[in-house]
Amino acid sequence: MAALVTRKFGEEAFHFLGKKVSVETSDQKVYNGTLAGIDDKLDVVLDKVEGHGIMKVIINGAFVKEIRLMEKPFDFKALAERLSRVFPGLVKVREDVGAIIVMDKIKVTQSGVEEGSGLSADRVRSIYDDFMKETKR
Repeated sequence: MAALVTRKFGEEAFHFLGKKVSVETSDQKVYNGTLAGIDDKLDVVLDKVEGHGIMKVIINGAFVKEIRLMEKPFDFKALAERLSRVFPGLVKVREDVGAIIVMDKIKVTQSGVEEGSGLSADRVRSIYDDFMKETKR
């Protein structure tokens, strides 16, 4: 059971990588930046730190009180549902690697279609573009 909980925690923390976060330390200091790295001891690497004159900082996990996600995470499930309407039974969500795989050959991440070519990849790209336009509203 403990291994399952640890694995699930790691998967959830993985979703924060590359996102804007706010880290509060036990001495009430707050660092806002992009989460570049995190380990199982909550040691944190922040990039593009705001307001401290610091470009990058490593914070010892023993001093991390709280990590807050400051931006909405990408909704892989909603995009996968939309893709499944066009490609029924051929869409797999791989949140562990931050991707959707269509027809076992087209890889879609939150940045767009990263692998795959041809008419199917063009259709996936079109669906992705429409999804992004609608979610930005």
